Amino acid sequence: ETTHSVTHFILLGFPSSPEMQLLYFGLFSAAYILTLMGNTAIVCAVRWDQRLHTPMYIFLGNFSFLETCYVTTTIPNMLANFLSSSKSISFVSCFAQFYFFFSFGCDEGFYLCIMAFDRYLAICRPLHYPRIMTKELYTGLVTFGWSCGFILFLTPVVLISRLPFCNPNIIDHFMCDPVPLMMLSCSEDTTTQLIYSAFNAVFMTGTFLFILCSYALVILAVLRMPSAASKRKAFSTCASHLAVVILFFGSVMLMYVSPGSGHPVKVQKIVTLFYSVITPLCNPLIYSLRNNEMKAALKKVFWAEISVLKT
Repeated sequence: ETTHSVTHFILLGFPSSPEMQLLYFGLFSAAYILTLMGNTAIVCAVRWDQRLHTPMYIFLGNFSFLETCYVTTTIPNMLANFLSSSKSISFVSCFAQFYFFFSFGCDEGFYLCIMAFDRYLAICRPLHYPRIMTKELYTGLVTFGWSCGFILFLTPVVLISRLPFCNPNIIDHFMCDPVPLMMLSCSEDTTTQLIYSAFNAVFMTGTFLFILCSYALVILAVLRMPSAASKRKAFSTCASHLAVVILFFGSVMLMYVSPGSGHPVKVQKIVTLFYSVITPLCNPLIYSLRNNEMKAALKKVFWAEISVLKT
């Protein structure tokens, strides 16, 4: 049994003057509130608008809900640290954050796969779509998308938490990221590092290739469509999905497929900020701006909210 001389870690975050810390606090609070509002609006639109009770929007609603969980694992703690002088996080909280952040992140990857598969069926097999995408199948996919990350990420979290940690206990990051955590361990455990890197590489490349193949088939099918209007409609749906895929996977791959590549700490923080804060903020915009049905449903949600506020 490993005994830890470390009971808590210090998350350095973005070391700067107190004025800058306040400015960061303001900026990230705004980003967090906008992310929650945008994603919650999509969840409500899908829930309340009968016309959006189709697999594509059910997946999108779940994906948006997943985004709100994902950002909530890190941003509130980061905001608290901007205002705190100690910036400390307990050992258990640190590993809980690591587990939930990466489980939700993993689930996002699976949801992007599910959405790509759904678009593939709808565009490449339109006549068989209703028969294949039954209620049982999409309910199963929704459950799979939510649970997979949690099951898969148990192994890396347990392995890394069992490493012996002695002082120093300072993590030069704004969250409990596994790479700096493994570097803090007092014994170099190459097996754990190897398992973790292999796990990431298999997950990223597997999901990314699945999505690429789905969209390659979709694009071929769209190019064969006779009418320009149907081509346009199919492309606009897929363009928004692809934009989200590129944003998410581009930044994540930079960071985790090569953890041994020793990115400078500053670069690590910026890349992590990109997929943990910026992408969830952009997703609602990307999905709703390209989609007329979603725009109409969101208008209804906002009008309902405004009329409630007026009464």
